[in-house]
Amino acid sequence: MKKIYYDAGIRIRDLREKKHFTREQLAEKADISSKFLYEIEVGNRGFSAITLYKLAEALNTNTDYILYGKKKNSMDNEVMNVIGRFEKEQVKSLIEMMELIYQMLKTR
Repeated sequence: MKKIYYDAGIRIRDLREKKHFTREQLAEKADISSKFLYEIEVGNRGFSAITLYKLAEALNTNTDYILYGKKKNSMDNEVMNVIGRFEKEQVKSLIEMMELIYQMLKTR
């Protein structure tokens, strides 16, 4: 199985154990079988985006952490939510303005 599934399985198992969930408890919360969860945790099976999402929700984490070992912080989410409201051309202008603001603040 691909390394990303193996690494994700390790992180899922570690989170499950830190939260003191049995495999059966987490499987129930994520609406998957405990056998399937075992296969994920040991890296023998891949999983769908829906299963990834359900596991992240059940473990109170985000999918980035499960897949890559990095947590996005809430500020990242806020910034992306605001940027997502703009049209593509507006985003380019927004980035330019942010760069100018950064340069101004840096020189203070």
